[in-house]
Amino acid sequence: MKRREFLQTIGAVGAVALWRDGAPAVLSNIEFGYAAITWQGKDLQAIEEVAAVGFKAIQLRSNVMTEFGDKPAALKELLDKHRLTMVAFSSGNMRIDPAVEKEEMEKHTRHARFVRDVGGVYLQLTDERPKDRPVTPADYKRLGHLLTELGKRTADLGIPIGYHNHMNNLGERPEEVRAVMAAVDPRFVKLQLDTAHYQQGGGDPVAAVKEYKDRLLFLHIKDLQALTPAPGATGEQAQSYRFVELGRGSVNLKGVFDALDQIGFKGWAVIELDRVPDDARTPKESAIICKKYVESLGFAV
Repeated sequence: MKRREFLQTIGAVGAVALWRDGAPAVLSNIEFGYAAITWQGKDLQAIEEVAAVGFKAIQLRSNVMTEFGDKPAALKELLDKHRLTMVAFSSGNMRIDPAVEKEEMEKHTRHARFVRDVGGVYLQLTDERPKDRPVTPADYKRLGHLLTELGKRTADLGIPIGYHNHMNNLGERPEEVRAVMAAVDPRFVKLQLDTAHYQQGGGDPVAAVKEYKDRLLFLHIKDLQALTPAPGATGEQAQSYRFVELGRGSVNLKGVFDALDQIGFKGWAVIELDRVPDDARTPKESAIICKKYVESLGFAV
């Protein structure tokens, strides 16, 4: 895919229909994938069970490079066997330290090439928030430059990149996500909106869908229970919030889907649950709960 085709592809949206007359209809505007992170590194099991639950796509993390980094064809064959697309690949953090710029560019470009060779769709990027000093405007400028330069490289590979808003990153709170998106070239970097992280960062994910309607690449559909009254980076995750299956937390997911309807979004949504919140359940059981939830809204997974 040439760069011009790449830019046309990531800018495309389509019309959708959600709730009508108070009842859901079977919808096909959003394609759902499921993230392997719930299986905590047991990716072969994740691939098998995500397919068994009925999803047609999966998001994998960079840990799969250990086994498949030099043999993407083998991973593609495995995914094809289970009728799964690798809709997204978690490439890790884009570190803003100038001393590691070459290393970072090479790593993430290598990951994008891997995504292409596996037949995947998107590359996900996060970042590292400085821990020893306050964040400065220069940090956002630096991150924007790095993401844009990477986006130019991956465009030539036909792999769009999405910036993933995330707790304890430069793009945590709404104004910080806004600063990151203002610093990148919108032709080469889009937003991968995570509904739960955005809410825990103090934002309204429904409003975010509308604000970034022209810049959404794909989404993480995610729910959470806040365990402390104030949002923000409150230290140890278990002491402040936890992620839960869809429909069991406080994120207004119905509102998110309605907002996607309003803006005419058509594309991928990856359901993500970092870990099973109840030890009595398995990752597969949690995936079934999430699948039933989105189906209750009228979507065909």
